Amino acid sequence: MIPYNYHTHSHYSDGSNAPEDYIVEAIKQGFKGLGFSEHSALPFVNTFALQAGNEEAYCKEINELKAKYSDQIEIYLSLEADYIPGINQGFKELKEGLNLDYLIGSVHLVREHISNNNLWFIDGPRSEIYDEGINQIFGGDVRKAVTAYWQQVNNMVETETFDVIGHLDKIKMHNRGRWFSEQDKWYTDLVNETINLIAEKNSLVEVNTRGLYKGRSDSLFPGEYIIHKLYQKGIGIILSSDAHLPKEISLWFDEAARQIQACGYKTVNVFTEGKWKEIPLTNSFP
Repeated sequence: MIPYNYHTHSHYSDGSNAPEDYIVEAIKQGFKGLGFSEHSALPFVNTFALQAGNEEAYCKEINELKAKYSDQIEIYLSLEADYIPGINQGFKELKEGLNLDYLIGSVHLVREHISNNNLWFIDGPRSEIYDEGINQIFGGDVRKAVTAYWQQVNNMVETETFDVIGHLDKIKMHNRGRWFSEQDKWYTDLVNETINLIAEKNSLVEVNTRGLYKGRSDSLFPGEYIIHKLYQKGIGIILSSDAHLPKEISLWFDEAARQIQACGYKTVNVFTEGKWKEIPLTNSFP
């Protein structure tokens, strides 16, 4: 098992438990590092993000836990910053203002156009919401909807400053082969355009196991095709579980490590002593 996880949600956003519960479980499992990454606050009512005004309390608690457990495990303070053009706070300002250790950039809400506030929610447990967005916001044109997602990811890569791209192909989660095929040329063209941009920016990409252990995806985020392309472009990766419960912090890590290695990777990145570095995958799983 790779004993690090940098994508963790506690009760400060849409996770279930207090941060310390995750740390206790991580120590029990023999972890060397654990990073907390609540969803960044957004300027509208929602049930999944850190609530505006709670940032100070969140940062204070994580920093106190860092000190408390410093002789047992490395604890890190982060956010999963939501990129929504014209709506989100700038990532660089967010990271520096809260003195975060690192920042994950993700897209969960797709903005149809900068001229309106129509947002397509592609996450969550309900595929009905995903379908409603395609039909009501994009007039049933799935290609237009999916293209908007990948273009928004591209804009994030080009305009924001962050460390890791979260669950790169999350757009597929509620698709499950119903609306489009990941083998369609128009889809792979969009994917390849994004990968080329990532290579230019030298960002890390997260390999996220949550879709598999929650039964919401048939493959990792991102899937094998993308992981292989990332390897070919020399793009570094991290492995994370996107845990919302303490018991989820290492789910599917061994299986994911095997898949990553099958795509060519011999190393993954970990954050330790204030910087990202590569560690070997060899012998990290049975």
